[in-house]
Amino acid sequence: MKMNYNLESKETISKNTSYRNFPMVPRVIFGKGSFSQLGEILLPQRRNSDAPFIFLLDDFFENRSLANEIPLMFNDELIFISADEEPKTAQVDALVARIRENFDELPSGIVGIGGGTLLDLAKAVSILLNNDGLAQDYQGWDLVQRPAIYHVGVPTISGTGAEVSRTTVLLGPEKKLGINSDHTTFDQVILDPDLTQTVPKEQWFYTGMDCFIHCIESLEGTYLNAFSQSYGEKALDLCKEVFLEDHPEEAARDMLMMASWHGGMSIAYSQVGIAHAMSYGLSYLLGIKHGIGNCLVFQHLEEFYPEGVKLFNQMLSKHNIQMPKGICSNLSQSDFDTMVEVSLGMCALWENALGKDWKSIMTPERLQELYSRI
Repeated sequence: MKMNYNLESKETISKNTSYRNFPMVPRVIFGKGSFSQLGEILLPQRRNSDAPFIFLLDDFFENRSLANEIPLMFNDELIFISADEEPKTAQVDALVARIRENFDELPSGIVGIGGGTLLDLAKAVSILLNNDGLAQDYQGWDLVQRPAIYHVGVPTISGTGAEVSRTTVLLGPEKKLGINSDHTTFDQVILDPDLTQTVPKEQWFYTGMDCFIHCIESLEGTYLNAFSQSYGEKALDLCKEVFLEDHPEEAARDMLMMASWHGGMSIAYSQVGIAHAMSYGLSYLLGIKHGIGNCLVFQHLEEFYPEGVKLFNQMLSKHNIQMPKGICSNLSQSDFDTMVEVSLGMCALWENALGKDWKSIMTPERLQELYSRI
């Protein structure tokens, strides 16, 4: 029997293929003590004894028990990395060069253990080991041509969403921008709430607020859809429980870890907004870390996110967090120009926040005035 295919128009075909087919983390373990299964998880991925696993670990854990629990075998390498500064493209290039120089074979995989900095470095290194050029060449959307090598993420702090996102945000020579690609997402994630026990209170708050602000910006954005809304609403509810209610520490750790996961998922089919766009400018010029940068900005965005800022202030008060002041008080006009240029370069974020006509709403002068309040 002859089949009758309906090929009415190119418009129909284009309409049916206009939606992004985003990747998700294919394997994830959640649970107290689940980090102990890392060696078991990696074993089937080992190609041979000459193809090592490279473990990137936050140097906070050097000489602590977690470093001794890394399942090293054969010629595996453990590299301690400081998370005091945001991850840089040059740092990725240096790590890739070091690995290529030290080993004859491509590694079996990269394992990032730490906060957003370590997770983003692990994602970027895994990409660059299997793609030519420098990390800065891939800052942007869908520029990665070949799949990354196998890579695993193990968060030791909750809030960034880096464990689930398809981007790795890097400071480059000209901009702060992610390597956004289908090859960036981790192949495996281990969510062990026990690993977050050592997080200092202020860092816990600022990184948790990264998740909270993800949710507000996604839910208030023009890109909002049912997919993003379902994840964003759940993450927001969990953030409210963690930061406005009183729960046992163990339960709060579990909730914030899942809030981070859902918050990261909420922007897969959406975007973040003004706080993130402005935070990128602060980070590029002043080296301010992402979590606190978002908070420094968000406190001044009541005209755009009135309910979100109201909740944020309640959370600040409940946890007695004192925000730094005068960050931008002594900047030159050239400094402001740099921050404004970096921030306004995040077009998708501004469009999500303010709509397609965002350039007429957020002029360089208005943005500088917002920066000057910080």
